[in-house]
Order: sequence, then C-alpha cells, then structure tokens
Amino acid sequence: MSSRTALLPLALLSFSASSILQAQSTPIRIAADLTEATRKLYHAEVDIPVTAGTVDLTTPEWIPGDHTPTGPINFITGVVFTGNGQTLKWRRDDQNLDEFHVAVPAGVTTLHAHLDCIVTERISQKIAVLEWERLLLYPAHTPVAKIAIQPSVKVPEGWGIGTALTPIDGYNPQHPKGGTTHYAATTVEQLEDSPVITGEYFREFALAPDVTPKHYIDVVADSPEDAKLRPSVLAALNNLVRETGAAYNSRHYNAYHFLLTLSDVAGIEGLEHGQSSDNGLDEKGFADDADQLGESDLLAHEFTHSWNGKYRRPFNLYQDDFKKMQQGSLLWVYEGLTQYLGNVLATRSGLKSQEQYRDMLALSAANLQFRPGREWRSTEDTAIAASILDSINSTWINLNRGQDYYYEGELFWLDADTLIRQRTDNKKSLTDFLHIFLGKGGNTGPLIVTYNRDELIADLNQVLKYDWATFIHERIDDINPQADLTGIERGGYKLVFTGEPTKSQSTMVGTGNRHGVGAEFWYSIGIRINSGGVLSDVLWKGPADKAKLFPGQKIIAVDGNIFSSDALKSAIDQAKGSTEPIHLTLQSDNFVTTADIDYHDGERYPRLVRVGNTPAYLDDITKPLTTPEKVPAEVTTGATSGQE
Repeated sequence: MSSRTALLPLALLSFSASSILQAQSTPIRIAADLTEATRKLYHAEVDIPVTAGTVDLTTPEWIPGDHTPTGPINFITGVVFTGNGQTLKWRRDDQNLDEFHVAVPAGVTTLHAHLDCIVTERISQKIAVLEWERLLLYPAHTPVAKIAIQPSVKVPEGWGIGTALTPIDGYNPQHPKGGTTHYAATTVEQLEDSPVITGEYFREFALAPDVTPKHYIDVVADSPEDAKLRPSVLAALNNLVRETGAAYNSRHYNAYHFLLTLSDVAGIEGLEHGQSSDNGLDEKGFADDADQLGESDLLAHEFTHSWNGKYRRPFNLYQDDFKKMQQGSLLWVYEGLTQYLGNVLATRSGLKSQEQYRDMLALSAANLQFRPGREWRSTEDTAIAASILDSINSTWINLNRGQDYYYEGELFWLDADTLIRQRTDNKKSLTDFLHIFLGKGGNTGPLIVTYNRDELIADLNQVLKYDWATFIHERIDDINPQADLTGIERGGYKLVFTGEPTKSQSTMVGTGNRHGVGAEFWYSIGIRINSGGVLSDVLWKGPADKAKLFPGQKIIAVDGNIFSSDALKSAIDQAKGSTEPIHLTLQSDNFVTTADIDYHDGERYPRLVRVGNTPAYLDDITKPLTTPEKVPAEVTTGATSGQE
C-alpha cells in the first residue's frame, strides 16, 4: 500500500470563507432558478470575476459520494456567455468535454454565463432537489476549495427550502414563502457539498435540542400528510443524534440537516454530504413500521458519512478538483464501515429492533455467501472497480459481482469489532477505534482529513495489539470463496436456512417500496424474478443454472399451471422428498422452451440462530450507548408551509 502520509495538514485540505475571500476578493455569484422545476428545467445565472484573455471554465465530472464520473455535462444546455452586455465566443475543449474556453476581451472584469439544465430525476410536480453540480460553472484547473462563491436560490411561490447553506436574508423555515433566498459565501467545494431540497409541502423539525451543534430534518413530500413524520420516527432520530455523539466522540459540521424527500415520483436516493444528506424514499417510506423497515438504516448511514467519508476520507479518493479521478481502493472503509455503523446506529436508535437487525444481517450475509463471483474477484477489486461496477445491470451479477464492498465491508468490520471484544473480555470495542479514527482533531467544522491503510492499522493497534495488516489482507485483498461469517459466529449467532421466512422478511414482502420483494427463490432453485415472472438473475452453478436457465427468460407455466409466485412455491414444496423435477415452460425472445429443475430440498430462507453458551456480542453491539428517548403518542407535531 501507499506510504503517502495519511494525515495531511489541515491547511492543505480546508479553507475558511475568510481566507478564500482574501485570495479571491470577489466571489463567483451563482443564482439558481428552480421555478420551472415542474417542467424538468433548472436555470442559472453565474457571474465570474475574470481578466482579459482565454478563460477556461468547467462543470464537475467526478461527484464526491458517487464513486463514478456522473457529471451533468450531457444535461447542460442553453449556454451563453456575455461580457459588458456583449455575447462572447466560446469553444468546447476537444478532449475534456465538460470544459469551455471563452475569449474575454479587454475591459471585461465580470463574465456572465447563463445555462439551463434538463432534469430527469429527483423531481416531481411538488418537489425539486438541487445537487449543485447541475448548475455549477467555475474556473478549470483550480483547486475547488480555493474558489469563493456566493449562491442564491429561487423557488416557486410558497415552496419551502431545506439546505445546510446559511441564509443571510432572514429566511424562516417555519414560514416559507418561496421566491429568492440568498446564502453566505462559501467555496465551490463546500457548495457542491450542500444540496437543496424544496417543495410545496415542506416541514422542518428540530432534533435533539440538547445537543450542540443544531440538528434538523427537512421534509418535502408530494402530499401534505406524508410530510408529517410520526412521533416515533422523530424520537428515533433524536436518539440517533445522541448516539452518534457517543459512538464517534466528535462532530464535524456547524449544523446538520437531514434532507428527506417522500415521493413515488422523485426517486430513491441516499447521498452523503458533510453538513447534510440527500435522502429520497417512496412517499410512504416512513408512514408505518412495515414501510420503514426496508430503509431503516438510510438516515443513520448517510449521517455517519459526515464522519466517515466526508471528514475522514481515503487519500486517493479525495481530489482537489472535480475533474480528477477518485480512486476507490479504500471504499471498504468509506462505505463498508459506514454500512456496518449505519445498521448498528439505526438499531441503537430504535429505527429498527435488534431482532430486525439480525434478520436483515442474515439476508446480507446469505447473499454474499451465494455470490460465486467471489471465487475470482476480491473485495478490494470491487472497490477499485467501483466506477465501472456502478453501471452494470443485474444480469449475472452474482457471477460478476457489483459494489460488494458495502456489504463485505459490513461483515469485515463486524469481524473486527467482535475480535476486539473477545480479546479484551468485552472491555473494548470498535467504538474505541472510532473515537480515535473519526474523532481525530476533536470537534471541527466541515473539514477533510485524509488517511491511508497504514493509519487504519496504527489506530486499530492503539485499541488492540494485533496483526491487523494480515487481518485486512486476508479478508480484503485475497480471494475468498466463502463470505466472512466469523463476526456473526464470534458474536454468538450462526447463519442457517429454514423453510420459513423471518418476521422481517415477511414484513418487507408486499410493502410497495423497493424492498417489498416477492417470494425468495435464490437459496432454493437459484433464481430471482420480477413480478411478471421474468428472471433477473440466475445463480451460477445453482439448480436453475444446471437446467440452463438464464436471465431475461420469462416463466409462463409451472408444472402445467399458469405462472405465479405461489405456483412456483407450491411446486418447490411438492418436489421436496420427491424424485420428480420441477417442470417449467419459458419464453425467451420469440421462442418457447421447457426446462426441468432437479431440486428437492424445499424452500430455504436465511436467518441467524443463537448459539448457546457463547457471548452474545452481537446483542451487545446493538444496545444503545445513551438513554433512549421514549416514543411519544402518535400525534402530529412540527411546522408546515401554508399549502396544507
């Protein structure tokens, strides 16, 4: 691994607004106009200080948190540059297609740019989300932390706004009026890290008022009722704020805003930012406990990224320019550790129960265990290749592997946590490591402090002297045909398969959200199907694979009966203990074929079972570190905009 210094001087990685303004006396001014959001259009007017000559301007390409070059250049249109009222000529760069070269004549000190962006996601007739890369235009080849910029946002009349940006003209989230809101000067790096949500049905709730700095959840929804979060959800979020303080022993923001959209149209999202997070769920995502379960870790996960990913960032993932490639070899820390902590913190906070935590961990572990792609591709390679794995579809994904560093990382850090607990008689845990690793520097504002693998090992050794280099190498770098179930087993549980789904699996079936999956056939005959009976994936070397089924085929009939999930489940049950195979009729393209699946072991569902006479570290890990807030009666609280 690289020997590059893990902890770079803060002066190289963070810049206060005052120091920026000294270096750049006049900030860029960007006026974002979202008033035509319902027509799928955003607009911007950008004023950039310039001197005469050729000016190189760019839009972002590598967006922090996306782990892949998702810049919006193909959606940016209507670009016009003017100076002193005259239209100026420009030319796109021949290689860097998101870069513009503008000829600035003598006497022009401010270059004005108009641009439009076609918006195809995170938007509805009642909601709009602005991730600033959609409208940003700034000097190319310049560290983005050194470019000062002052934003404003215009939204439709009556719409409320949620953002971590600091308003300077008296905006009151309890009485939103729409129109234009001006915000304090910041840097291009921090503006990119400060999304905006806006909507007709808007509510802002203050969280954990006893905690400093302040925390809020800003909600916009397609209907006024959906914007009213249940008291049980708000109580759990209060707990989450307090639990992160105990778990991470630091905070790295001036204030924090959970930004939440609830819409069946605006889409699902989970994107981390230093002082906020952009979270999108189905409109009933928090309507009741059943709908909440599938996404119970979302807010805890993205909140944790404020510490792990935004403040502490892999040295080769952080780049000072959004044009430079972000290298992903340490994403098993950035995302894997966050995946582990997000689920643990959600459980400690009451967003899900300990039983639900174990049920969902069983699902994750079983999926990784039935991942034949692990026979050729290491966990580290899924991280290095993150930018190309992000775009693959689900066809044969079990053979190819996807961004498995999330869930492989979760098992890895559970393994590390239970190892520390076991070797210290439960007197120490991964929490001690987190206080060192995430709390380095104490409480700060939104900074970026990089690390490498050497620092990870050194910090782990401060908690427990151990050969952590080998521990990491064997689990992350090496090829491992089997999933790392050691943490589960050391934690007092065992992964097994039974003929009945867990309560959590049953709860998530039919909820109507993206986790409302149907019957589970992956661990029996080895297929995943959509509601229409089309195979989305086939388990390599599984029973269906041996019968030569493949993704894209549609099951028409099962044992002579018209296909349904229930019919297929019945056929699997009837084949148990029999010698008769399961007979399928399938359609592929314009052809109809038949196949026989030789499988006789019945339905199989993963779950964790307690192993007697062993320490239940898994239960210890998910116990609250603070005193939980009691859930109040289910009554509506909070402020709302006037459109209700």
